[in-house]
Amino acid sequence: MSLRGYEMVVGLEVHAQLLTESKIFCGCSTAFGGEPNTHTCPVCLALPGVLPSLNRKVVEYGVRIGLALGCAVREKSVWARKNYFYPDLPKGYQISQYELPLCEGGGVPIAVEGREKTVRLVRIHLEEDAGKNLHAVSPDLSSGVDLNRAGVPLAEIVSAPDLNSVEETIAYLKSLRAILMYLGVNDGNLEEGSFRCDANVSVMPRGATKLGQRCEIKNMNSFRFLRQAIEFEVRRQVEILEEGGQVEQETRLFDPARGETRAMRSKEDAHDYRYFPEPDLPPLRVDPALIEEARRTLPELPLARAARYQAQYGLSAYDAQNLTSERAVAEYFEAAAAAAGGGREAAKRVANWVTGEAARLAHATGVSPKAWKITPQSLAALLRLVEAGTVSGPAAKEVFEELFKNGGEPEELVRSRGLTQVSDEGALAAAVDRVLARSPSEVERYRGGNKKLLGFFVGQVMKELAGKGNPTLVNALLKKRLGE
Repeated sequence: MSLRGYEMVVGLEVHAQLLTESKIFCGCSTAFGGEPNTHTCPVCLALPGVLPSLNRKVVEYGVRIGLALGCAVREKSVWARKNYFYPDLPKGYQISQYELPLCEGGGVPIAVEGREKTVRLVRIHLEEDAGKNLHAVSPDLSSGVDLNRAGVPLAEIVSAPDLNSVEETIAYLKSLRAILMYLGVNDGNLEEGSFRCDANVSVMPRGATKLGQRCEIKNMNSFRFLRQAIEFEVRRQVEILEEGGQVEQETRLFDPARGETRAMRSKEDAHDYRYFPEPDLPPLRVDPALIEEARRTLPELPLARAARYQAQYGLSAYDAQNLTSERAVAEYFEAAAAAAGGGREAAKRVANWVTGEAARLAHATGVSPKAWKITPQSLAALLRLVEAGTVSGPAAKEVFEELFKNGGEPEELVRSRGLTQVSDEGALAAAVDRVLARSPSEVERYRGGNKKLLGFFVGQVMKELAGKGNPTLVNALLKKRLGE
C-alpha cells in the first residue's frame, strides 16, 4: 500500500472475554448463544437495590495475563464507572477501571518478515461487557436488545501506538491471541466476539515526530476485515491531508460489504465518560501470594516454545511458528515427535505432516486439534511404516486422512485396504522387464540420451504394480536395466 510520503500509526484496544463460567459481578452463565435475555438476573439487568459481587477467577486470569506480558501487576487497583447511554447498557454506565488499572506496562513480541519487535502495552484493565443490539428481529423490522453478554468479564489490553504497518498490526493481534489461548484465559474466537478489537488509526508525514489525529474503528472481529478497514482508513486520511483538509477525531465503523469505514459518532475523550470510583465495590486488593502462584504456573509461551523447537529439533523459524501458534497443535506435535523417537529427523518428519496434511484437513473440516481422531502415537506408527517402505507416500496420505477422520490403527488400515507396498526385488524386476519388453522404441530413445523418459518407465511399472511398487527400488532397477 502506497502512503505517498506519509507513515501510518496504529494502536489497538483488544477486548478479550475471560473464560469463566459465570459473569464478573453475578452468577449468570457466560455461555455463548441461548435465547435472548435468558442468561440474566437482577444484577446484570441493573434492577434497583442490587449490588455487584466480584468473581475471583476474573482477577486470577487478569493477573496471569499481566505476568505473561511482562506487566507490572498492581496489588491495589480501583473500579470505576464509565458513564455513557446506549440501549445495550442497562445501568447507564459500565463498571471498568480507569486511573488505577490492574496492570501497566509490558509488551507483546511480534516477528514480521524476519524482524522481531516488542509492541509496548499501556495498560490492562478488567471490565464488564455490554449487551448487544439486534436489528430487524421481527417482521416489522423492529430492533431489540439481548443482555446475555451484559456483565461478561473482559480484559481490555491497550497497546501503545507502536504499529506502523498492516502486517505488524495483524502479527500483533495473532501473537496476543496465541498468548491468551496458551494461558487458558480466552478461547480466541473472533467470530463469536470473544476476541475483538478497536483500532486507533492515524497518519503523519514521514519523519515527523508528532502523531496525527486518530480515528477509532470499533469492534473488529476478523483479521481480514481489520486489514481492509485499516488500509481504507489510511487511504482516506492521506487523501484528506493531501487536499489540505484536517482529519477529524471520530469513531468509525467498518462496512465489509462496501470495504469502507464510515462515521459513527464524534470521538469521546476520557472526560466525556465522567469516570468516577465505583461506590458499590471496594478497591481491588490482590494478595501477593496469588501473584506468585500465577507466576509459578505460567506455561511456556509461543515465542519461547518456537525458539526451543528451532534449537532442539532443528526446525525452521517458519515451521516452529506454525507449530506453536496454537497450544493444542504444539502439544500434539511434541507427543508425536516423542512417539516417533524424539530425534531431530523424526521431529522434522512429524512437523511436515502436522503442518501439511493435518493442517490441510483441519482447515477443510473445521476440526480443532483436540478433536483429531489420529493420535500422536498413530501418526508416529504411520511414519515408521513409510520409513520401512511398507507403505508409499501417496498411500500414507490416504491412510492419514482416514485416521484423521475416523481413528484406528495404521497397520490394520494398510492391511485391510491392500496398501502394502511391493518391495520384493524379484516381483519388481519382473514388472520392470515386462514394461521394457513392450516399450522398445522408448528404451532406444532413452539410451540415445532422452533421460526424461525415466519418468515414463516409472509410471508404467507403478501401473503394472497397481501403484504399490517401492518407487526407490523401481528407479534403481530401471536404471540398472537401462544400462546406467
